[in-house]
Amino acid sequence: MAKTGVVTGVLASETVPPPAWAFGDDPEVADELLDLILAREKTATSSMAWEYDDAGEPLPQSGELFILLDGERQPRALIRTTSVDTVPFDEVDEDVARAEGEGDKTLEYWRTEHESFFRRHLPEGREFAGDMPVVVERFELLYPKR
Repeated sequence: MAKTGVVTGVLASETVPPPAWAFGDDPEVADELLDLILAREKTATSSMAWEYDDAGEPLPQSGELFILLDGERQPRALIRTTSVDTVPFDEVDEDVARAEGEGDKTLEYWRTEHESFFRRHLPEGREFAGDMPVVVERFELLYPKR
């Protein structure tokens, strides 16, 4: 996913919108995670740093805007990244697990689910390991407002 900043021009036709994407790896998961965000239960996400490295893309940065899509690829929300940290998988803590808002919000649940997800999506030539770098991105929901 390309991560570009918003460019605002003098005219609407000169404005470049934020990138749009969905969480998860299938439409059902995209909808579940979007619902958690809209309920303000999910305020963080984690991804493999290797995905950025291997694609030659920069890591997310504080202040970036993103349009979130639902499982049918329709725009539903606007978020802004508030912080980005890279930590080894084994050093992700309970605070991150709670902020991700998934399952029972425990670190045990986070580790089980994310290890499974990461193993399914490992870039070619990479192997899962406890010291694998994980990008932890925190965000705030800007739209829709409550």
